[in-house]
Amino acid sequence: MPKTHDPPIRGEMRRVGFRRVSHGLFLTVREGMSDDEELARDLEAWLLVLPPGAVFTHVTGARLLGWRLPRLPEQVPVFAAVEEHQPRPRRSGLICSRLRRVTTPVPGLRFPVDRPEEILLRASRDLGVLDVLIMLDDALRKQHVTRASVAELVTSGRPGVRVLGKALQLADPKSESAGETVLRMFLQAIDVAVDSQAELHDEHGQFVGRGDFVVKRTRKLFEFDGDVHRDMRQHRGDLRRDRRLVGAAYERSGFSLDDLLNHPAPTMHEIDRLLERPHVSSRLTRWRRLVSGSLYAPDSRQRVMNRWRRAMGVTDWS
Repeated sequence: MPKTHDPPIRGEMRRVGFRRVSHGLFLTVREGMSDDEELARDLEAWLLVLPPGAVFTHVTGARLLGWRLPRLPEQVPVFAAVEEHQPRPRRSGLICSRLRRVTTPVPGLRFPVDRPEEILLRASRDLGVLDVLIMLDDALRKQHVTRASVAELVTSGRPGVRVLGKALQLADPKSESAGETVLRMFLQAIDVAVDSQAELHDEHGQFVGRGDFVVKRTRKLFEFDGDVHRDMRQHRGDLRRDRRLVGAAYERSGFSLDDLLNHPAPTMHEIDRLLERPHVSSRLTRWRRLVSGSLYAPDSRQRVMNRWRRAMGVTDWS
């Protein structure tokens, strides 16, 4: 997180040029700030009302650790946790949990952040399996957690272990983006066995690239096409890569989040035709159930936001 120079203000500021973080917390308005810079300024302000030893957790802690996140609502509160004997602030924009353990912040960070395993467990109390899986894949990839450390926490019986345990069973640290994780779960839900991040070779054994998902015992390649592929330079590289794949007899199909979330049935029909297998509509049941419990479903996203508003316990009419 980049450092800022103007400190937050605790008190009431009714002049132009100040931004309200929450009741009694203000920041001077600064133009041209990135989202990460504004988050850092907000967290500096929240530290003024949090007791010593408080740590950031949930999606706030995940963001501070640089993890990939699911599709969050536009307005997300800051999540913190304090030890059992400490006062717990209740303000609009902040959800503060009380822990029955000593806080152990991750060393070497600018802000106090809870242990990665605890961040995942706290998020699992609110989010769906698909949401937590996106974070867990990246936490494993970055080696912030291990399967063993997460499995140990799953056996604790604490709130959130059911969702976290299911995510652990599905986790794959090879995933390189949230979209890849979503596509992997779609393929698994509709019974397509794939190798992830597979090395691709031509008929002479020459390496031609790496693919998101190769269907086992075939040369059919399924990949997630996110916004990064719309960049002109990236697009040129993708075209050169596609020509190499065609020359190596690979058949590539790209999918977007819109395909997977809003048009899953036609997308499965397309995959069924490519694999020359009969269409079984019941395969979509598992996928729809997984999505319906996640932040990728509007109804679920609204339920989570309502839960967070109740947890804040503050009605702010300003």
